[in-house]
Amino acid sequence: MRTTKKLILLIMMMLLAFSCKNEKTTKALPNTASPETESVELEEKEETLVEMTPITNDILETAIIYEANIRQYSPEGTFNAFTKDIPELKELGVKIIWLMPVFPISKTKRKATGGEFASLIEDEAERAKMLGSYYAVTDYTKINPEFGTIKDFRALVNEAHKHGIYVILDWVPNHTGWDHEWLKNHPEYYTQNGKGEVIHPDETDWTDVADLNYDNTDMRKEMIADMGYWITEQGVDGFRCDVAGSVPLDFWEEAIPQLRSKKDIFMLAEAWEPELLKANLFDMAYAWEGHHLLNDMANEKKSLMDWDKYATKVITDYERDDILMNFLTNHDENSWNGTIQERMGDASELMTVFSYIIPGMPLIYSGQEYGLNHRLKFFEKDSISKTKGRQWEVLKKLGTLKNTHEALNGGKQSASYLIFETDNKYVLKYIRSKAGKKITFIANFSSKPQTFKMTSAGKFLDYMTREEVQFNNKNVTLDPWGYKVLTDL
Repeated sequence: MRTTKKLILLIMMMLLAFSCKNEKTTKALPNTASPETESVELEEKEETLVEMTPITNDILETAIIYEANIRQYSPEGTFNAFTKDIPELKELGVKIIWLMPVFPISKTKRKATGGEFASLIEDEAERAKMLGSYYAVTDYTKINPEFGTIKDFRALVNEAHKHGIYVILDWVPNHTGWDHEWLKNHPEYYTQNGKGEVIHPDETDWTDVADLNYDNTDMRKEMIADMGYWITEQGVDGFRCDVAGSVPLDFWEEAIPQLRSKKDIFMLAEAWEPELLKANLFDMAYAWEGHHLLNDMANEKKSLMDWDKYATKVITDYERDDILMNFLTNHDENSWNGTIQERMGDASELMTVFSYIIPGMPLIYSGQEYGLNHRLKFFEKDSISKTKGRQWEVLKKLGTLKNTHEALNGGKQSASYLIFETDNKYVLKYIRSKAGKKITFIANFSSKPQTFKMTSAGKFLDYMTREEVQFNNKNVTLDPWGYKVLTDL
């Protein structure tokens, strides 16, 4: 009898073990790299994702977006080092985190500082420092081991979601790195020259990547499937799509509805073309023209008259519910064109505040909150200095105002604005209003003190200094690049 019981117990244990094994197998990640890593990835995938409420138009009205450069954000350059600071980003009013590409980077034709191929560097130690471009993707469904593991990635998404922050991935649909398995198994997925050779994107120096062929329907299907994996399996809330305007519009018309059918997502196009925002395609595009204009105004090459023309052009080119992303810096601008301080000098703070005041969604790039005044290296490890100072306090105040004041709504039901001429061509008077709430912004867009007549009589709160101010139709003088953000008492 005891032998029979032992035999039954043994059979039950074997069945249980077999059942557990089958359960784990059904949870395998797609495109698993090797049998050695399979069991680790299976265990990591089982971590439960924190559910977020669907991203809505109301949320977009008050949103601030943060671009996270994981490699350079910390000395460690890891997901975990960034994740622990997510609660701090909430202090800045951040509601969307955009992660620069998190995928493995190709080694073939890997770029080095200076633009040459890393393989040409003779010194082995120097060659090893060259990590390549985030945008030379070798696998759309894997994590760059430089940053951590898929478990670390999921922990980052969970931490953001716990704090009410959405996470979008930087997607690179125009090209892949030269080590992508598609190049071996599906060369027809790529653009080829007359000799049948795969080529890099035309009219660029992006020799570290291979141009994708959007005439191939099978490639399109795989691209959409890989994007869907991150939404359904890893909990991401949308994508920032690299050079979206270089990808055929009909691909986005095919892909985005399929992705939206899986989940309410946020879509950001690295592009300016208005057609990308139509028919529920992308939610937001880049305010490229506005960005360049702010640079020129900071250098007194352009004036408030030019800004007035730009504001009129935006109304003409875009529909009422289109959203533009306002930015002073990002990964490209910082690394290749200079820091905010380099490009804007003493006008930096004014331009920062103005980017929050105007319609649209403001961007914070990694390090901007700490007053980053260093061009981060693009192809190798670097790091930002995280010391809180005036810039942190300015962004914190602006974040609170953006999150809570209807007059700064910048989404699909954006607050209205009026530009008032003053008796001084260097001084802007700008009023935003919605639902009976109003913000008045006055600013001196010049490097010299300017006096003008303030025609808005009454008492106001100077939001940035928290001081009560009163105007009685008298002259007011503003310091060079001086400004005031005025709210009702």
